[in-house]
Amino acid sequence: MAKTNAPVKKNEYIELTFSDLTHEGDGVGKIGGYPVFVPYGLPGEKAKVKIIKVKKNLAFGRLIELIEESEDRIEPPCEVFYQCGGCQIQHMTYERQLTMKQKQVQDVMRKIAQMPDVPVHPTIGMEEPWSYRNKVQIPVGKRDGRVLTGFYQKRSHNIIDMDTCPVQSESNDHIVREMRGIIEELGIEPYDEDQHRGVIRHLVLRTGYHTNEIMVVIVTNTKDLPHKKKLIEKITVLDSNIKGIIHNINPKRTNVIMGRESNTIWGEDVIIDQIHDLEFAISAHSFYQVNPEQTEKLYDQALKYANLSGNETVIDAYCGIGSISLFLAQHAKKVYGVEVVPQAVDDAKDNAKRNLIENAEFYVGEAEKVMPWWKAQGLNPDVIVVDPPRKGCDEELLQAMIDMQPDRIVYVSCNPSTLARDLKILAEGGFETQEIQPVDMFPQSNHIESVAKIVRV
Repeated sequence: MAKTNAPVKKNEYIELTFSDLTHEGDGVGKIGGYPVFVPYGLPGEKAKVKIIKVKKNLAFGRLIELIEESEDRIEPPCEVFYQCGGCQIQHMTYERQLTMKQKQVQDVMRKIAQMPDVPVHPTIGMEEPWSYRNKVQIPVGKRDGRVLTGFYQKRSHNIIDMDTCPVQSESNDHIVREMRGIIEELGIEPYDEDQHRGVIRHLVLRTGYHTNEIMVVIVTNTKDLPHKKKLIEKITVLDSNIKGIIHNINPKRTNVIMGRESNTIWGEDVIIDQIHDLEFAISAHSFYQVNPEQTEKLYDQALKYANLSGNETVIDAYCGIGSISLFLAQHAKKVYGVEVVPQAVDDAKDNAKRNLIENAEFYVGEAEKVMPWWKAQGLNPDVIVVDPPRKGCDEELLQAMIDMQPDRIVYVSCNPSTLARDLKILAEGGFETQEIQPVDMFPQSNHIESVAKIVRV
């Protein structure tokens, strides 16, 4: 192994002053220009740190003791925050969280996109950044004969047993707690990931923010759901807002939570929720933003950047169940949505009918394949909206957007790094990024959503 000239050694104890934060929210301190990353450190703090890993260009440490404490540090309200991997930054004030996320976007625009002068506005936050999630996916396990429900410990699949989660809705917390007792009472075996046996893998709950309608999804390793009738009886009395119970089957050795097969064993197949004045039917598999309050702000920003007068043709790539598409269709001449998941496209068509919107059409396919075909058929959009997964846009899709030469592109991103990478490619294709608006969709976590306004030069 090659020797390093690092100024620290593994297991060494040092005093360190933090000057910055990583994009994951870890504190960064430097020794003669050599960075040391330490979880839970905040800028301006001085701490005793144990070095746990040393590399050529950086090291990782563990916070042992605070010597000088930042005004931005608060006591996390969650009892298992330092064990659970669900949230990363509950230890800092919400104001610091928002500025950290703005800086995260500014940094990648400078380093990756090489666009340091593009305005990145202050992050749009929440008045009450707690109990905001309308969806919870809780693994179920067993330890010492007891059924456990809770999120995974950091960097592991060890379940941290918990009764409440401060970013989940109180109704979902209550139902999960009660279901843990029901599973134990009925003797239904939780899934053992190491042995790949047992029955119940996850509990997934979805709640309508405006309607309060609740869907309960039980994910199992087996096709059979033991004590199904008794389980249904006990679940349906937990909350009068429960509208449906879904049995999802996932027999694979995988980290993917839900399998492809779902069966409604009681009640409705969907729940209903609203974004502004639009209604959406949400199924067990639907992609739907988990923070409805901030979703409205996000879509308002996308609409602002689209700058629609009512005469435009719009393409919505990665349209999902049509939530952004239908929002845009209220202000455009025509909207074409494309999505690779057939069930999502069916949902989008149903949602268009539900809202009496007739100027939106939805197609199944990969956007990078469908859009060049559309161009060949003579479709020339005025505006393109993209909301890709964390990996960002496929290069073929970026080229298709460049070839279509829209007046404006609105890029909704959940990953600043891939956003910056894609904006650089669009710039090389003749498009200018004019401004970016971060929106805090996930308070208490290090994730940040952004909307970029892009125009053809």
